[in-house]
Amino acid sequence: MVANLLIYGLVNSVVLMLTALGFSLTFGLSGVANFAHGGLYLLAGFLAWIFINSFGLPAALGMILAVIVVGILGALIYRFILMPVRGIVLSEVISTFAVGVAILEFFRWKGFVTYDFSLPVLVQGSVKISGVSIDYQRLLIIAIGLALALLLWFFTHHTRIGLALRGMSQDEYTALSVGIESDWAGMLSLALGAGLAGVAAVVILPLGIISINMGYDVLLIALAVTVLGGLESTTGLVVGSFFVGYAMVITSTYLGPQWGEVVYLGAIVLVLAVKPSGLFGKSKELEERV
Repeated sequence: MVANLLIYGLVNSVVLMLTALGFSLTFGLSGVANFAHGGLYLLAGFLAWIFINSFGLPAALGMILAVIVVGILGALIYRFILMPVRGIVLSEVISTFAVGVAILEFFRWKGFVTYDFSLPVLVQGSVKISGVSIDYQRLLIIAIGLALALLLWFFTHHTRIGLALRGMSQDEYTALSVGIESDWAGMLSLALGAGLAGVAAVVILPLGIISINMGYDVLLIALAVTVLGGLESTTGLVVGSFFVGYAMVITSTYLGPQWGEVVYLGAIVLVLAVKPSGLFGKSKELEERV
């Protein structure tokens, strides 16, 4: 039982981290809370399914194309929807949420509401670890999730573009004074965040079916994990993912699967009430701002 909890808790934690990675990166680099994140995630899944089943493309190629298309769409969302309202936080939230809902409801309107839509696993087979059977697709998810977290940390801390984006997020006026263009930074961060949502979709969705309501669930999970860890903190994202991931597995095991969702919803309420900036967030607390 302990080995089962440890292994599947790890899988669930990395799934949550992958799910929230794009949302956290976009906010951390541009300050935009992209509430279209769930819609972009689902769009990547359905595009991959269309490329594979309607166009007959190989599974890996169809998934890569889906990620690229969704990344480009993220850039276009910034250029044509966010740029006119940039700096007006409420308008940014409303406009991105509207885009996400439009994507989800478009697929509902087109009839993508049955249980006939699923993506093929990239790696067949399974292996036993400490007596627990786990399939290769889940091991692939762990590998991709941890690799992406490390790569993004390296990108944002040790590359010129990453440092420029971080500088823009920390002090926009100073960054502008040294020639860093804010709209370029925002567009790139939206593209990267949307692409990461696509990567998460094409590696996670083969574990089950593609459902419209999943887009809303993905947005809630991303919010829970990033709020818990701290919206601008990569370390907080990883810690928050593991905290919520293991809590969900333990709760589902001992209390029932219906209690799993209560964990991440409760995490949002608890953290906002006790420490609004999150575990590793650096935003000022309410009492410091008053």
